[in-house]
Amino acid sequence: MTSPRRIGSLTVSPLGLGAMPLSLGRDPLPPHDQAIATVHAALDAGVTLIDTADVYAPSWDTMGHNEKIVAEALRSWSGDASRVVVATKGGITREKDVTPNRRNASPEYLRSALEASLGALGVDRIDLYYWHRPDRSRRYADGVEALAALQQEGLIREIGVSNANVEELDVAREVLGEGGLAAVQNEFSPRFHHTSHRELQYCAEHGIAFVPWSPLGGIGGGSKTVGERFPSIAQVAAAHGVSPQQVTLAWELSLGEHVVPIPGASRPESIADSARAMDLELSAEQRALLDEILA
Repeated sequence: MTSPRRIGSLTVSPLGLGAMPLSLGRDPLPPHDQAIATVHAALDAGVTLIDTADVYAPSWDTMGHNEKIVAEALRSWSGDASRVVVATKGGITREKDVTPNRRNASPEYLRSALEASLGALGVDRIDLYYWHRPDRSRRYADGVEALAALQQEGLIREIGVSNANVEELDVAREVLGEGGLAAVQNEFSPRFHHTSHRELQYCAEHGIAFVPWSPLGGIGGGSKTVGERFPSIAQVAAAHGVSPQQVTLAWELSLGEHVVPIPGASRPESIADSARAMDLELSAEQRALLDEILA
């Protein structure tokens, strides 16, 4: 099995669960019991990182919907939930009749968002808190400084940023100091990598966890057809007798010990299949073949 991975001071399973599809992006959404069962299936499969966000909700007035599902699933799971790391995010607002969603990185808003997430998750401190998306109306350092202040108060254990470029990562590291930035969560998959491979490599150079969201290509159909779109993935999957999704995740894990993909799922069967990628060993030749996707 692939070794556990580090996110700052935290130790997590090589793969996490992206919980967003339980609350957003699907019509209809999975029934509540199925959503809980999906989180339980991830935990039963050895996943110890659950990724959520305050904005993952079916409507503007149900912010925190996904966080509450995650909290309920952890409370009702039969295993030891104390070893599970929950990551959430803030910095995006949702308002009635306002599209697209706005971004707010003011210290006041980030504090209010964090406090709401603490309540929704039923905890006193967030394990890993991401600034969700840059607020272009403010200096990037301002948002990072706001999170650093909340961390100093003991409300955040580890700080991450999401959807950030290399220049923004330089700023975050300057503000937080060496080792202060624990994770970067950017989109990365066989379909989407031309603008995020730089960040993956940057994180390797600086000891930062790189957490790909939509690592299979997204809920818009990319994840289901990854084997059709990339023959090399289908070839390796056939050789191992496993799904193309398992091969994709195993390949991403092979890109560095700092890479922690978080495949989304809305069914227990999906995350159970994805989790088996943690046990899939690719040969050097297979890794080289799959690396050609990045060319």
